[in-house]
Amino acid sequence: MALTLYTHPLASFCHKVLIAFYENGTDFRPVTVDLGDPGETAALTAKWPVGKIPVLHDGARDRVVPETSIIIEYVQRHYPGPTPMLPTDAERRLDARLWERFFDLYISVPMQKIVTDRIRPEGGNDPVGVADARRTLDTAYQMIESQLAGKTWAMGADFTIADCAAAPGLFYASIVHPFAGGQRNLAAYFERLVARPSVRRTINEARPYFHFFPYREAMPERFIHDDA
Repeated sequence: MALTLYTHPLASFCHKVLIAFYENGTDFRPVTVDLGDPGETAALTAKWPVGKIPVLHDGARDRVVPETSIIIEYVQRHYPGPTPMLPTDAERRLDARLWERFFDLYISVPMQKIVTDRIRPEGGNDPVGVADARRTLDTAYQMIESQLAGKTWAMGADFTIADCAAAPGLFYASIVHPFAGGQRNLAAYFERLVARPSVRRTINEARPYFHFFPYREAMPERFIHDDA
């Protein structure tokens, strides 16, 4: 097996890559990294000194591939499957990349700000930063609501890298900062995402670790106990 993915079952950015892999039946070996373990952290930073996951190692080419977008594009180029994550048309490919970055930067990043603030040491909380993150999510939700009008997926009829980014970001963001009542396109899109087999599989694999999630008490019961 050529591909090894260094990952963590709770990390939204790792979920993004897993969804892309499961969409295409990519043959890979997952390795869970405990970032609290000095030995495992050292092994990871030896491959990618930034120390962020996921990181892909392609043994066939002896190449380390970091960063979610690059991992997904690299695998599409060298180990393609039936579902192209990036459209072949140049303009649509730019749009897919745009919305992928949008979901990463304006859904996942502010969501993570809210989550990590809950586990800061006493006296280290950042209420201003959390309020800014919530405002960012409000703006992003409304932009997604408009983008999805008349669409099944973020780009239209085809499931792409943008949806791989959307699914984990919206999964966690909807828990820490629920959608507004009138955002019907967004809510329906979220339900389509969590029903998709690649996303369901990713959620199911993460379920044994959900008790570590700082907002565990706000997580809907269907994700805790049922096959999502």
